[in-house]
Amino acid sequence: MPIDLSESLVIGISATALFDLSKADSNFRKKIKKDPDTAIEKYRNYMLKHENDPLDDGTGMPLVKALLNLNKYQKEGEPPIVEVVVMSRNSPETGYRVLNEIRRRKLKISRSAFTAGESNVDYLDAFYVDLFLTTSEKDAQRVIDSNVCASAIVKAPPKTNKHLAEDQVRFAFDADAVIFSEDSEIVNQTKGLRTFHKNEDKSQDIPLGEGPHAKLLMKLAKVQERLPGRIEFSPIKIAIMTARNSPAEMRVIKTLRSWNVYVDEAFFLGGLQKSRFLKAFKPHIFFDDQDSHLDPAAGDVPSAKVLYPSGSLLTKIIKKKKNKKH
Repeated sequence: MPIDLSESLVIGISATALFDLSKADSNFRKKIKKDPDTAIEKYRNYMLKHENDPLDDGTGMPLVKALLNLNKYQKEGEPPIVEVVVMSRNSPETGYRVLNEIRRRKLKISRSAFTAGESNVDYLDAFYVDLFLTTSEKDAQRVIDSNVCASAIVKAPPKTNKHLAEDQVRFAFDADAVIFSEDSEIVNQTKGLRTFHKNEDKSQDIPLGEGPHAKLLMKLAKVQERLPGRIEFSPIKIAIMTARNSPAEMRVIKTLRSWNVYVDEAFFLGGLQKSRFLKAFKPHIFFDDQDSHLDPAAGDVPSAKVLYPSGSLLTKIIKKKKNKKH
């Protein structure tokens, strides 16, 4: 009987987001510029030569390790609480190095897909993936546009090697254009902060629309229900870190209530630098749509960028503003 992972939290992660393959990737990019005809063969030879060399952690490794630990709460006869699928553009042969490292570390990852240069995005739905982490902007954009699942481009691994707790999994999300739709942010960008605050206060009883990571948040809420103990002491901790502040905060709280989603911590920062609070919260992953928030945080905590859909009005507005400045 086929296995159904619809009740599990499924993370799809590219090999380059799980492990630091930047050296091999840089090597390949240099060679493909110089000599495209021989680049793939040289990359293959490079990977075969180094297939037994250990790999360093990629940005997604702390999240994956902590998530896999949640399976200790799995009850007999039930599907796993968390499933991780490694998705790589390597061929099975050159992907041996990735599989070898998974075994060396004894990571409980049994599913993988190696597509030999072809996009692996088409297989996300087949694997029941709820979140896809990648280093490819092109792949992340395709996922966001298809609305198959949540997706983000991981930043480089943090420079500080602080050990993150593995007995908990800590998620930090931005609000508008990540958890919620971009509609309110469009008001902010086009009509200013004062009108934004007035609109959010007036509309506080109208739930915000779903953003690209809304379904992921709802899935996390369902997974919390499978874990033992009261939700306040759940090993999954969720924080929202938003530039919103009073009087725009009530709509966020009421929307989460309408979704039946429990959030452990919410920070309404009103323009304060998010990185200061992320250092204290210590998330295994932080999702935001703006580099101005991500770049200061990425040196200390694993961070990932959520892209706007290709037809996003917000993208056009921000681009127009940038062009005016120049």
